[in-house]
Amino acid sequence: MIYRYQEWADGVHNYDDHIILSLHFCLYIRASLQTHTTAGRVFEAMELSLGVKLPPHSRILQGYMHFEALTDHQYIYSCVKCGSNPAIVVMDLHKKGVFSLPVSEIPDPSDYTGIVDMEEFWTSLSSEIISDGLMETFNQETKPFVVQPDYNKWSPWIGPQTRKSNLVYNTEWEKVHKKLTSSEKVNVEIPEDRLLEQVMAMKVEEVKKLCKSCGMDSSGSKMDLILQLRTEIKNRSSYDKVFAKVWGASGGWATIMCPCGIVYSLKFNLRAESPRDYMDMLMSWQHIPNIVIYDFARGLATHGTIRFPTALPFSPHEGRLLSPTAENIQCAKEGRLTVKLPWLIKAKETPDINGHPLTGSSEHYVLYDKLHEGNTKDDKDVLRRIELVPELAGRINSQVVEQFFSQMEKDNYFLNMMKPSTQIFLIRNIIHHRNSIVNTARMDKIKKSLDVEHVTLNKHGQAVIGKM
Repeated sequence: MIYRYQEWADGVHNYDDHIILSLHFCLYIRASLQTHTTAGRVFEAMELSLGVKLPPHSRILQGYMHFEALTDHQYIYSCVKCGSNPAIVVMDLHKKGVFSLPVSEIPDPSDYTGIVDMEEFWTSLSSEIISDGLMETFNQETKPFVVQPDYNKWSPWIGPQTRKSNLVYNTEWEKVHKKLTSSEKVNVEIPEDRLLEQVMAMKVEEVKKLCKSCGMDSSGSKMDLILQLRTEIKNRSSYDKVFAKVWGASGGWATIMCPCGIVYSLKFNLRAESPRDYMDMLMSWQHIPNIVIYDFARGLATHGTIRFPTALPFSPHEGRLLSPTAENIQCAKEGRLTVKLPWLIKAKETPDINGHPLTGSSEHYVLYDKLHEGNTKDDKDVLRRIELVPELAGRINSQVVEQFFSQMEKDNYFLNMMKPSTQIFLIRNIIHHRNSIVNTARMDKIKKSLDVEHVTLNKHGQAVIGKM
């Protein structure tokens, strides 16, 4: 019989009968990760200060994750101000958050549907972490709970009150195996541009080395080489090869946040980013936000229109604020155009059919963030600018995701070294605790400013006082 002593009342967590952690120590590791201090550095500091040699650091970290896997986290992923289904969201990609994974190692799916069971997938990840302390006799190949990247099962995370159900979209396999129409090819521009931005930041010798490793001529100036790469990556297989050399084989993780900075959805891409990733998440939500802010708004709108022609995700005007007439475009360019959306401030008294629960409006717009609104080559995209809407201009921080990523980048040095399943388990957990800290601070601020002791959540998941 295998016995695992596990007594929370005594303040201990037994990982594998050899490594037993105090609950205080587990909470200290959790806090260290929130301040972007890797657990390994915490263990090194302990060894230096105590003059003792700890067990292998990797095992202690696994013990901590074992503790988190057994803790009853709900992973709500919702803001107490914006509610379970926010009316406004900001989306972007953490492109430097990757794991090493050759695309060739991911098997083609059997019975592919583009639908995955989110709860089943994340439960299997927790089972892998929990079983690790119980099955030392198994090697990595024979462990029964190992989770490998798989197009049939790999799932995003969306909070339980935000998603429609446990069955959600993940159509990454179609990025490579579905032939694009001429209209859809516009969506390929975003990963190419982002990849070239990264190459532009590299030193000349690094660019030459990149060209050589991809079987290309490495002679010429830096700009000559970049132009050569630009032509080469029009081919998808060449793009994947260059992408893997620059960022690693996985495609970073896509994020949907509210303007307050709370993360609502995470999607850990196996392949390079595409508007498809964000549409997968948005179409898995109960209610699509009225305002979606994204750095490739046109590509997202085009993809959504082609993919869901009978239930357009973004309308009217394909998600533009007005019809793209020559007059509207010229007025917008000259700063003479204003589009009022009063329901963003006060919900409609008589909601539209299928209106958003917070605003009552059935209108859905996709706009550019301030940083990228000038990068577009399409004149009609001037009608996707935040500044045209007085209810948004100056009130919405469209860079909230970039600011979040600048903090999370501090963790890349240890997260990117982990195997895929361990990495995404820990990232979801770290962000869950970050969300909780931000929400708790907001609740405390409400209590203090209104001089009340109790604040509750209404049916929409928003903080309220008094009767709901």
